Amino acid sequence: MELFLSVLINSLSLGGRYAMIALGYTMVYGIAKMLNFAHGDIIMVGAYAIYVFIAFTNPILAIILSVITCLLFGVVIERIAYRPLRGASPLAVLITAIGVSYLLQSIALIVFKSDSKMVDVFDFGVMKFLGVTVELHTIVTLVIAIVVMTALTLFVKTTRTGRAMIAVSEDRGAAQLMGINVNKIITITFAIGSSLAALASLSFLLSSNPVSPTLGAMPGIKAFTAAVIGGIGSIPGAMLGGLLLGFVECIATKITVIAPYTDAIEFAILIIILLVRPTGFLGKKRREKV
Repeated sequence: MELFLSVLINSLSLGGRYAMIALGYTMVYGIAKMLNFAHGDIIMVGAYAIYVFIAFTNPILAIILSVITCLLFGVVIERIAYRPLRGASPLAVLITAIGVSYLLQSIALIVFKSDSKMVDVFDFGVMKFLGVTVELHTIVTLVIAIVVMTALTLFVKTTRTGRAMIAVSEDRGAAQLMGINVNKIITITFAIGSSLAALASLSFLLSSNPVSPTLGAMPGIKAFTAAVIGGIGSIPGAMLGGLLLGFVECIATKITVIAPYTDAIEFAILIIILLVRPTGFLGKKRREKV
């Protein structure tokens, strides 16, 4: 019972972290119809931003400045790298996204070197729950993920900008004819997604993960996996996929025999889902117009 509860809490926390990253992927794909593989590296930017700002100010302000930094990075990347390719082939956009990813990693390597940096943000301590020692930062991560998903869902469904996002997602041409500024909506989408990446970087630092130029590489790929499993383009799907992936990872790491193959198992699940249900659990089939 204690082992199950421990795995459950840790998997919810890890899944919440993946979900926050996956939300960025799913929003950009749902609205701009592109896969921003540089999104994982925005997490690294956010972590380094906290590392830099926390030396000059308090943790709260450092986190706020990190969110602003990531937001600006997202907007600049969209404006310089992706907007000129708006009408280009998906392959050209994908190659550009990979190039931006390596560019961000290389800049971080030049500026901060390859040595990992430890950052102490908050020490929430531990608590006893039904005989299980729980690190409170896992609860904080899960709460942040739930609040973010709820706020994002309400934003999309109740605000004028959110409804414009839905319109652009459904039919970009028709939305433009109705007077919606498509470029502005896509820029806002990148800004929101990059802000979520900053919050994800905070969850990594709370878990005592060191900051390095490749911090966001593997989590970014896993979060993309979570987005596809849940149904890329669906906000609840990103949350569901993140939680499922977090649960699988925590279970696998607890079983000694298969622990070294945890990543392979997660990606194998992705392949199976794509074969059985290509749209993911909550994804919708899109009819192509002829």
